[in-house]
Amino acid sequence: MGERPASSETGQPSGDVRLDLARPAGLTEEEASRRHAAEGPNELPSSRKRGPLAIAVEVVKEPMFLLLIACGSLYLVLGDVGEALLLLGFVFVVVGITFVQERKTERALEALRDLASPRALVVRSGEKRRIAGREVVRGDVILLAEGDRVPADAVVRAGTSLTVDESLLTGESVPVGKSPTLGDDAPGPPGGDDSPFVFSGTLVVKGQGVAEVLAIGAATEMGKIGRALSVLEPEDTPLQRQTARLVRLLAFIGLGLCATVVAAFTLTRGDFLKGLLAGLTLGMAMLPEEFPVVLTIFLALGAWRISRHQVLTRRIPAVETLGAATALCVDKTGTLTLNRMSVAELAVGDDVLSVDPKGVSLPEAFHELVEFAILASPVDPFDPMEKAMRELGERTLAGTEHLHRDWELLREYPLSREILAMSRVWRSPDGTEYVIAAKGAPEAIADLCHLPAEEVAALDRRIAGLAARGRRVLGVARASFTGSPLPGGQHDFGFRLVGLLALSDPVRPGVPEAIAECRRAGIRVLMITGDYAGTARAIAREVGLPDPEEVVTGPEIEAMDDAALARRVREVSLFARMVPEQKLRLVSALKANGEVVAMTGDGVNDAPALKAAHIGIAMGGRGTDVAREAASLVLLDDAFGSIVRAVRTGRRIFDNLKKAMLYIFAVHVPIAGLSLVPVLLGWPLALLPIHIVFLELIIDPACTVVFEAEEEEAGVMDRPPRKPDEPIFGGRGLLLGLVQGVGELAVDVAIFGWALSAHGEPVARALAFTTMVLGNVGLIFLNRAGTRSLLDTLRSPNRPQRWVTVGAVGFLALALGVPGARELFGFATPHPELLALSAAGALASFVVADIARRLLAAPAPARS
Repeated sequence: MGERPASSETGQPSGDVRLDLARPAGLTEEEASRRHAAEGPNELPSSRKRGPLAIAVEVVKEPMFLLLIACGSLYLVLGDVGEALLLLGFVFVVVGITFVQERKTERALEALRDLASPRALVVRSGEKRRIAGREVVRGDVILLAEGDRVPADAVVRAGTSLTVDESLLTGESVPVGKSPTLGDDAPGPPGGDDSPFVFSGTLVVKGQGVAEVLAIGAATEMGKIGRALSVLEPEDTPLQRQTARLVRLLAFIGLGLCATVVAAFTLTRGDFLKGLLAGLTLGMAMLPEEFPVVLTIFLALGAWRISRHQVLTRRIPAVETLGAATALCVDKTGTLTLNRMSVAELAVGDDVLSVDPKGVSLPEAFHELVEFAILASPVDPFDPMEKAMRELGERTLAGTEHLHRDWELLREYPLSREILAMSRVWRSPDGTEYVIAAKGAPEAIADLCHLPAEEVAALDRRIAGLAARGRRVLGVARASFTGSPLPGGQHDFGFRLVGLLALSDPVRPGVPEAIAECRRAGIRVLMITGDYAGTARAIAREVGLPDPEEVVTGPEIEAMDDAALARRVREVSLFARMVPEQKLRLVSALKANGEVVAMTGDGVNDAPALKAAHIGIAMGGRGTDVAREAASLVLLDDAFGSIVRAVRTGRRIFDNLKKAMLYIFAVHVPIAGLSLVPVLLGWPLALLPIHIVFLELIIDPACTVVFEAEEEEAGVMDRPPRKPDEPIFGGRGLLLGLVQGVGELAVDVAIFGWALSAHGEPVARALAFTTMVLGNVGLIFLNRAGTRSLLDTLRSPNRPQRWVTVGAVGFLALALGVPGARELFGFATPHPELLALSAAGALASFVVADIARRLLAAPAPARS
């Protein structure tokens, strides 16, 4: 092994993570960019990325594509070369539209994969930067802390109690300690204590460290094993399962009807090839291929839309669950507040000092408190509270003997579930005794100081007064020790209470308004904090939570059984003095009450609760990699308002998805009916494959682009959440779709039958087709409206519908007016008064469908 830094008598590596490499400069941005360009991104090949060729291959396997090829081939056999070439030409148009939709979806998923890449804290040009793990390059200096995923293979150059779980590579469940080295040894294999090497994909479970990257991407141990990690897991959602069942049902019905048409046509007219053509036409008319396509596109683009609100979707099912959320459990610090701490008050004995935020000095009585608060914190802190303490000390104690930049850190006793306090052991250059500084929860500090009951009671009163002003309170203590070795636990030191620090953290702008919006939307907001009940009440009052005086504390939860907790959470929205492990019980209690739960979290211990919640939301700014991996969503800006905007977007996505599905169902009824009825009545075929293809050119962009781009309806957050098991098609929706479709079909059949006897087959086909196209355009507009009035829908801009409408009417005019196109479509030019009859028929079906929409309008969902 290479040379190691000198160790203290405790056997621990000397120096803390930021002392051994005092402010390392790291690579320059220019050098990092050069290496990134030369060596590529720090990622493993993903089998889930689909290139254009792979997408094209999948598209040509689609049933609609195969049916078009079959119909074109039949026309060639029948000798109709022009019809065959036109139909085969349409094949490429349909394939092109499908290809563009698939590429748009894939690009959205690729963007999400890039955003969801594990992050790394690196030092570049002397500054700490949080970057995507894929941007790490060889030679980068990375900072590791508890809960981080190691982004690349690296060698540890400095560290404090650094312990790593390498079970992903070794299969060994016991974490291993890491010892720093200054040597240039070749990397050894994973596993084994005291190795200086850390490996990509492994998890830091304790301590902190500074490491230098040795290998990235496929050159890492993970890459050699060939184990690709995927961020977005493909999994069937409830909606996808519902849709698959509907598609199977419609496909089964369509197959039976196709066989019936072929048999009936052959038996009654003695022409098998034309009967087969009629059957294929009906198959194209009934093929429900839009349903799964729409669902995939809506969920993928929905995830992309939500990411624009600073919320990254790691698991696609969360997109459909968002609109059903009934309870949002959120951390106070950093989510409801800005997590920009400042020391507001200092308390030593009976003296309390309000800190001047711009002051450059403090009374002598408070110097020791600030001195030992800094000694109990890292030299180069990352935590906002520790940053606030150091900023206060450097501003007010500059030039005094209370700042100790030349002291040596010997050992750190970390925060634990048993003791909510941490201690750091120091030695001065000329000192013979150790100085210990501790900070943490005031009750833990009081316990370490072994205060008598009357002093604890006085301390509690002081804490309550500070907490009532919304302060976050920490206790600070000091001790000294001579001899060797250092004791194994913090309780073995003789601590003396120094005082209390009270920190303020302002509420985020917009939080009160967002909470009020949640209340209107029928969503409970539950605030969870590790602070005292008084602090929690003050913040709850400021942000507008209901019943802020009702608080349940962590110790009270520990004393409750599951049934009692489930009853209590129905009444209380404020939880104080909570530890992460209690979040899991809170989630379970809410779920037992039938709530759809969204839970935020940022720490390693939050992962079980994030997994258990219906929607786990990890903090992107301050959260650990473990929390992000356990969550369904990642809050990129850590702001509560972003969660509420994501819920609003989730409701919009589900509403628009229902509109698109209803339109698809309704529009296929007249197409299938007009393909089937003439065969059963002995009439000439009203629709040919070319007509079905033309209609698909309207339906495909309408059901994806038009409805996906539809703005949310007014009042989307003024109604209760939908039930999580609410089907995309209920009985009411199916009935509405049938009424819309059958109404249009009745008009189409009536016009075709009348015109067939009065004006002949070509005119009848032209009129029926014109009525169907105009009725189709009307159905798009009608289903866009949803629960709104038609006037409100007209006022709501939807540019894609404008283009679809102009394109449909324009191509219809070409098919009716251009002689070559008219012949290929089997049309004759109708007189203007006949075209007016078609328009009137389409309008009549539109009016019937609108009346049905109003009568069958679904009431606002109610939740018990």
